[in-house]
Amino acid sequence: MNEEQRLGRLGNTKESVETTEKQKKDYSKYFDLSNAKIISEEENKKVIRIEGREISIYDQPDYKQGKRRGKEDVQVLRPDSLIPEEMKGIGNGKKFLIRTYGCQMNTHDSENMAGLLLEMGFEATEETTEADVILLNTCAIRENAENKVFGEIGHLKTLKVERPELIVGVCGCMSQEENVVNRIMQKHQHIDLIFGTHNIHRLPELLRNALYGKEMVIEVWSKEGDIVENMPRARQGKTLAWVNIMYGCDKFCTYCIVPYTRGKERSRLPEDIIAEVRDLARQGYKEITLLGQNVNAYGKDLEGKKYGLGDLMDEIHKIDIPRVRFTTSHPRDFDDHLIQVLSKGGNLVEHIHLPVQHGNTEILKLMARKYTREQYVELAHKIKMAIPNASFTTDIIVGFPNETEEQFEETLSLIREIEFDSAFTYIYSPREGTPAAKMKDNVPMEVKRERLGRLNALVNEISAKKNLDYQDQIVEVLVEGESKKNPDVLAGRTRTNRLVNFRAPKSVIGEIVYIKVTEAKTWSLNGEMVEMAEVNR
Repeated sequence: MNEEQRLGRLGNTKESVETTEKQKKDYSKYFDLSNAKIISEEENKKVIRIEGREISIYDQPDYKQGKRRGKEDVQVLRPDSLIPEEMKGIGNGKKFLIRTYGCQMNTHDSENMAGLLLEMGFEATEETTEADVILLNTCAIRENAENKVFGEIGHLKTLKVERPELIVGVCGCMSQEENVVNRIMQKHQHIDLIFGTHNIHRLPELLRNALYGKEMVIEVWSKEGDIVENMPRARQGKTLAWVNIMYGCDKFCTYCIVPYTRGKERSRLPEDIIAEVRDLARQGYKEITLLGQNVNAYGKDLEGKKYGLGDLMDEIHKIDIPRVRFTTSHPRDFDDHLIQVLSKGGNLVEHIHLPVQHGNTEILKLMARKYTREQYVELAHKIKMAIPNASFTTDIIVGFPNETEEQFEETLSLIREIEFDSAFTYIYSPREGTPAAKMKDNVPMEVKRERLGRLNALVNEISAKKNLDYQDQIVEVLVEGESKKNPDVLAGRTRTNRLVNFRAPKSVIGEIVYIKVTEAKTWSLNGEMVEMAEVNR
């Protein structure tokens, strides 16, 4: 997903056009480590030298290993502390900056990393020049996202030259890619630390090695690790909270790198999730979002339990927290029990994000989505019958290999049939290491862009029409903060995830208020706050 769409929760369609003409990249040059000299080899560590820089490799990403889905038991670890004694206080008087790219899962991971750094004595900063530790928490889902990160890596080189004591680290999904790690080793030797998505809890030890060893430190586990509970966490704000309920994905859609970067599906225990949600309710959070790469596959891996997302949400339904959402779901795992639970309403909000990706069954087969257009339509209608007032959003890819004009037209007809409230739309971008990257990318870029334009025009037309239904209506809005465009205007979300802008005292930030819609726009609503008495009439 587009970074701004996922992180910014911007609501409706955003064009996701590549800045340059799509061409197959030649990554072979990044795998040429013939100029690397092995300094030493131990059982769990290899030290090599490239271009004068020593690199300590504890573990490197391996696509083949990352693809394996073994039956190994996943252990649930509950450490009293993840901070080694010698690292406590190491950050006193120092600051850190974490720059997050990509999805809500990355945001959640950054909160964990920030929690670890705060426990080591570091202080957070937003100023690059103030930071003593800079971590880039990266996204690998699109090539454009990777280009942004490598641009930032290049910019940080000047700062690293000026301040050699600065620690610069790259983590997240890009770190799980073989070509990325090899490229950094050869071309970006000012990077001090590379670690992946499975060993975030190892950050204190890895940071210690980078600080004391003065060499580049690499530890990327291709096989996922255990589930680590009791992770310190520095949540962003006091209104919205992310709650990770599972990790990984086993779907292996042919275009998607996530199963390789996030590993196999592993579910947290229900009691741990429920305890976390209850604690958030006690702290006064107004909304939680349950997270998973394939969130409605939750529970399928729990040994000896017949317990799924519907069961979990039924229990959370009873907890005194105003709003509960979840993302991202897969059509194959959206079962009748989950629909029945969601139809209860209450704190379970009326917003369903159900990525379809394409409207043609043959393209869906090439994507390995493992459902047909007809099956998706049947599911969508079933959900709409059970939750008639729900908003319905989706993801669409245009220009997948072999997509014909007729097949693209089927995507447009699906949009008309379902009438999605909004959609995140993308031009297909090959990801190195995925099956689709081996397919011939035979839809010309100008055709992809033209199709994206037509798709967006249709999605926007339907979105504007659906927003008109809110004109002069009073809606419940959770106030998230100031508008990004105007600090004198506040912004929040309806239960159906529509963005609402209005003027009101800043004291209502973090509260649920009622807004009368005065202007319905394509991607948002404008309104004015009303008194409770007016709502209750």
